[in-house]
Amino acid sequence: MTYGTPSKKPQNTHRQLLAADEPDPFKVINALSEQAILLVCDHASCRFPKSLGDMGLDPVARRCHLAVDIGAGELTEKIAASLGVTAVVAHYSRLVVDCNRELTDPGAFLQFGDGVPVPGNRGISQADKDLRADVLYWPYHEAIGEQVQRIGKIGTSPSFIAVHSFTPVMNGVARPWHMGVLWDTDKRLRDIFLQGFAAAGFVVGDNEPYSGKSPQDFTIDHHAEANGLPHVGIEIRQDLIDDDAGVEEIARLMHSIIESIPERLLASEAGNNERRTSIHDRS
Repeated sequence: MTYGTPSKKPQNTHRQLLAADEPDPFKVINALSEQAILLVCDHASCRFPKSLGDMGLDPVARRCHLAVDIGAGELTEKIAASLGVTAVVAHYSRLVVDCNRELTDPGAFLQFGDGVPVPGNRGISQADKDLRADVLYWPYHEAIGEQVQRIGKIGTSPSFIAVHSFTPVMNGVARPWHMGVLWDTDKRLRDIFLQGFAAAGFVVGDNEPYSGKSPQDFTIDHHAEANGLPHVGIEIRQDLIDDDAGVEEIARLMHSIIESIPERLLASEAGNNERRTSIHDRS
């Protein structure tokens, strides 16, 4: 398996951006789980490093959908706990550096979105971008890569599930979907989630409200698609998971769907093998 190589980290960059009493860039839940499932949550937190202050944003903007995928972190942790699977969760806001973007993408250091300017990212130097990447972005991705490799060594390569949430209204336009299933070339998990969400009575977007087609979804492209892992991006509308009761309800549904993945993938592979054998016998 291959992973992008982080830039060489200057000495003491961790202390230049993060104080000694601030959280690490990420946390790993169930780091020794042997189940072939890996959850990731790129936008779980609205935390800013103390060294960056409020980045010129008022308290509402610092907690809005531009800063954090509302409810996604709580949902990821709830599912990881209930299933006993591994999850890697980012600890800092996407406005500091967006861990689901190529670092060359303007969205990696967002300056303006949904009518909200981000003064703390205006005129940011390349050195400051590199610092944020070295301290927050690459350690998070290195942790994901380590878990992919660890689980793969146990036996079966993990199914890779990225958990996100989306705002009900974007740029003044209401979104009709309850959930979105994002994918590119691999339909294995896409089909499982589309069927599971629809069967529960939800309106499901197929590559809506965002597309999973390359070059979108850097985390999936970097860790899963490039290594042939079954993978999918899941988007949950934020008003469904903005309180404990909503998180609990959607977590139960996703628990059921995710729990079925290993068996359904085995059945699908067996069916494909039978079809290949039949075609070979007829030729």
